[in-house]
Amino acid sequence: MATYIVKRVGQSVLTLFLTLTTVFVLLRLAPGDPAAAYAGPNPTTEDLARIRQQFGLDDSLLVQYGRFLKGLLTGDLGTSFSFQAPALDVVLERLPYTITLAFSAILVTALVAVPLGVWMARHTNTAREFGANLTTIAGQSMPDFWSGVMLLTLFAVVLPVFPASGFATWGGLVLPTLTIAILQVALISRMVAREMATNMSAPFLTVARSRGVSETSLTWHYGMRNSAIPVVTALGTRFAAMLNGVVVVEVVFAWPGVGSLVVRALETRDYPLIQATVLVTAVLTVLVQLLIDLAYPLLDPRVRLTKTSTPARPASAQATPEAATA
Repeated sequence: MATYIVKRVGQSVLTLFLTLTTVFVLLRLAPGDPAAAYAGPNPTTEDLARIRQQFGLDDSLLVQYGRFLKGLLTGDLGTSFSFQAPALDVVLERLPYTITLAFSAILVTALVAVPLGVWMARHTNTAREFGANLTTIAGQSMPDFWSGVMLLTLFAVVLPVFPASGFATWGGLVLPTLTIAILQVALISRMVAREMATNMSAPFLTVARSRGVSETSLTWHYGMRNSAIPVVTALGTRFAAMLNGVVVVEVVFAWPGVGSLVVRALETRDYPLIQATVLVTAVLTVLVQLLIDLAYPLLDPRVRLTKTSTPARPASAQATPEAATA
């Protein structure tokens, strides 16, 4: 386990380095002048030259990259052009809001999608499953911005139950969370239903059923345990994506998170702020993925870390209910 963690950390560091280097190069190749964005309307040539010198934009790309690497090692990613404050501090100040929104959304998703998917699997090829499929397909078809606007109109304008924007009270968390959860519940519940339907028709469950094991125990003790790894992987992956900033939802609800910060940074060509945002969100994503991998042996004891340092299942399949809980 220790060797696996060390290797994964090494891979993660390399991934972060390559990601940040790619972002650094692409930002400099993208059209647009940060000095012009910072100077405002009708800047003079002297103003642009002064701003470029102030932020080191007149240096060669190699010099800028060397300065970037040095700052990366010391934790100094530069000063934000638009906020005139350390870029990393600006991102870390917004990060708790994004984590709060992502955690609440994934919690609602798990509490709704997993039971719904199990229910759909237990009612396969029935009118109930058909109705649930129609509902989840509709949820997948609705874009986040449309769901957000509809919820905003209904519960903040027509029926002013929740705040329309911001995070002044905990009530302001409800509408953004529901907006994100609608799509995620539709996606995860259908995946859970597929996994559970496959496991519920497996031979070892047929043997357990013939031995008089209750349907509840078959569903949750055997079927769900064998579906745990793909379900946790899907939930973890969606959570990691939310930590990168749910841009559309944050903009619709004026949520003070990382997503809305990225939009402003892109509009102003704020290189240090964009690079700091990428660093923080990439680190969080890598940590979530690492935790998911480490959770596999806990979810299914048959999963072991192989010599190639990747979680792997044994080749032998389950044949009895006892094998499912071994």
